Amino acid sequence: MAMQLLYSATSPFARKVLLLAHETGQADAIDLIATNPWAADTDLPGTNPLGMVPALRSLDGTWLYDSPVICEYLDSLHGGRRFIPADGPARWTALRRQALGDGLMDAMVRLRIETTMRPAELRWPFWSDRQEASIRHVLAALEDEAAGLARQDWSLGELTLAAALSYLDFRWPVDWRADHRRLAAWFAVQQSRPSMVATQPRE
Repeated sequence: MAMQLLYSATSPFARKVLLLAHETGQADAIDLIATNPWAADTDLPGTNPLGMVPALRSLDGTWLYDSPVICEYLDSLHGGRRFIPADGPARWTALRRQALGDGLMDAMVRLRIETTMRPAELRWPFWSDRQEASIRHVLAALEDEAAGLARQDWSLGELTLAAALSYLDFRWPVDWRADHRRLAAWFAVQQSRPSMVATQPRE
């Protein structure tokens, strides 16, 4: 049974999974099924009760969700270097950076929902301001550890951060690079990776 990935081309969380699939040589082993989680007639709850992408049908037919679980599953299948270190400080650094990247993507998605999908008369400025503050706090934290990022081979942590920063460029019309030059320099290198090129988000 082939693996199947329910995804949206604009979802940063789905892209995170696709990045790992490309990095570990598994992209061709996964059938991609585009879906719109916001459509009224979506069948996503039948595979993921949360009604969110991504969702992966594993080799034994079990549906897995969300992106951290799917990535850990894919990382268990290949024979190369693990993207989630088994133990020690490297493991906790990778998982912490994954949490930062996931949080950055969460804030971006919430901000987009609030500012583009919610009717104008129902929008809550405090909520939008809070998401933007979260984005800026994460960027500041990553700028502080940019030197460490530059020395690190990609783990799931750096992969997630690259997906998150790419989503910022895709959805947030703010020049974040001007105040985060070391982080921007690191990200510029990551953008040329074949996996990043192959998984560019699109409308």
